[in-house]
Amino acid sequence: LEGEADADVLSFEDLRWQLTRGALEGQDVRLWVQGDKADTEREFLLKLSGLGSNNVDAQMFQKIGLIGPMTRPVIGDILPDSAAAQAGLLAGDEVTQIDGKSIVDGQQLRLLIRQSAVNQRALTQVWSILRAGQRMQLNVTPLVVLEQDQPIGRIGAYVGAPPEQVLVSYGAFDGSWQALVKTWDVSTLTLKMMGKMLIGEASIKNISGPLTIADYAGKSAGLGLTQYLIFLALISVSLGVLNLLPLPVLDGGHLMYYLWEGVTGRPVSDWWMERLQQGGVAILMLMMSVAIFNDISRLFG
Repeated sequence: LEGEADADVLSFEDLRWQLTRGALEGQDVRLWVQGDKADTEREFLLKLSGLGSNNVDAQMFQKIGLIGPMTRPVIGDILPDSAAAQAGLLAGDEVTQIDGKSIVDGQQLRLLIRQSAVNQRALTQVWSILRAGQRMQLNVTPLVVLEQDQPIGRIGAYVGAPPEQVLVSYGAFDGSWQALVKTWDVSTLTLKMMGKMLIGEASIKNISGPLTIADYAGKSAGLGLTQYLIFLALISVSLGVLNLLPLPVLDGGHLMYYLWEGVTGRPVSDWWMERLQQGGVAILMLMMSVAIFNDISRLFG
């Protein structure tokens, strides 16, 4: 981040974390990107200061053009009688061009397939592929389907190779320190996000409920045990921060009572206790209602 010491990026998750921080704090992010050759490095400046906290949501990375880690544009499993099968595609084919446009990434390939649907019909695309070292050309006509009432193209095949996995490991001492640093970073970022939502600088669409948590838990489990445990850790830290908020029905509220009693020398009166409890329950119910509404909007909207 501009104005801070350079931070090493060891994985795509590290990159996502730094970009999220930059967008939420309104800071530009300077990237040093290493090319295929170890001795080549390029510098980029992402102007996240103009993005605005309200745009820090699930679509933020699409808005800045970083959707996911780069993957090889390879065709995977193919459904029988699908558009891919009818075009003659085989699992393992690597797509190099579509209609003369170079293909370098699986996400780029998926996007071009989706965009092939025009006026409720799919345009036939000329694909250049690499199969067992041989270059070939195939005519591919995706099938048009509706997604959220919008026509998109589908070929009935798994598109894009799985992203490369990076194992980042630390020793016992360094690992414990990194865990403390990460917990602190997640906690402070959670509080900043809550504060910005409270004053209207961040969208309340960032509040997620049990449906979204269950959805992402399933997706993270599909990526392996490590990703699943990371997801559980993030949820645990976020819930811990929420529990320490000074709301009477939470642990943070009880700490607030103890602080009041320590300062004044007397406990909170029963009248105030009852009113504060009612207010705390009302705030939690409101937050839960917003979270469930957001969940339903994401899943069915």
